[in-house]
Amino acid sequence: MPWSRFDREWTEPGEGRILEFKDAVREAIDQAMQLDERVFCLGLDADDRYAVYGTMKDLTHPERVMGTPISENACTGVALGLALSGMRPIHIHMRADFLPVAMDQICNYIAKWRDMFDDQCKVPLVIRAVIGRGWGCGAQHSQTLHGLFARLPGLKVVTPATPHDAKGLLLSAIRDDSPVLVLEHRWLFKNEGPVPEEIYFVPLGEGRRMREGRDLTIVANSLAAVHAMKACESEGIDADLIDPRCVKPLDLPLILGSVEKTGRLLVVDYDSPFGGFAAEILAQVAEAGPGILRAPARRLTFPDRSMPASGPLERRFYPDVQRIAEAAHRLCGDPVAAGGVG
Repeated sequence: MPWSRFDREWTEPGEGRILEFKDAVREAIDQAMQLDERVFCLGLDADDRYAVYGTMKDLTHPERVMGTPISENACTGVALGLALSGMRPIHIHMRADFLPVAMDQICNYIAKWRDMFDDQCKVPLVIRAVIGRGWGCGAQHSQTLHGLFARLPGLKVVTPATPHDAKGLLLSAIRDDSPVLVLEHRWLFKNEGPVPEEIYFVPLGEGRRMREGRDLTIVANSLAAVHAMKACESEGIDADLIDPRCVKPLDLPLILGSVEKTGRLLVVDYDSPFGGFAAEILAQVAEAGPGILRAPARRLTFPDRSMPASGPLERRFYPDVQRIAEAAHRLCGDPVAAGGVG
């Protein structure tokens, strides 16, 4: 097996070239294609001149990149068939908003296949989808939906926040024999960070402590993790910042260990609040660690309504750095929060 000779599993970013997030994604796909001839990319606009925000540009094997019609459910079924036939397809959905069009394939087949056949088959399928607000794209082009898809047994959900994790998590997803949904926030594509040149893997289900702190634990993923880091650094918040990196499987021991130390928990989740990722973390902490909280846990999410189409209102819809800082100070009983942070 071409993947068996690689055992580098790096959970922490070290030194390396500085790459943009989109280039780290591109390198993961290109290296996977060079390593394994079964890796094949397909999807709407997968082969167009914009190259999926640059993540598919100048690949070594362009003959293994196929654009598909605007027929999400049918094409997702094709991707499943490729995976069951021994390929390792990467199916690209330009927008996560249209994943529900393929919900029959994702929910009733892809996520359930291994369980239905008693784990006697492999479904090595990666689904990549772009998430997040744009320039006033409205309710149907701005969703994240990671909480929705994490509810499906059998489907792993990955939300990288840094270029290092974008490459390492995607390579792990391609190597995995189960279906993995990789959600990439569009506002991360131009962010830069160190990325090793060689092939490496960030284990699915292993979170990362982005910074050490004592006053509270902040759990945040994807773009929210980047904003939470900026809030801690700019507003002097002494927080333990945890990026789970995978919504599912979730690294609950890492989160619990942090909350046991700080006694306070704030979950920042750029998704809807009801029945979402933030709610799940609060529930699991309450169940697994009763009595460890010194203050009621809090979540900071989108409002429970659809994204507005106005650019200024869309930006307000997102919890920003200042609002994360205010929520953190308030949870710690800091009087600064009463007058706002800024």
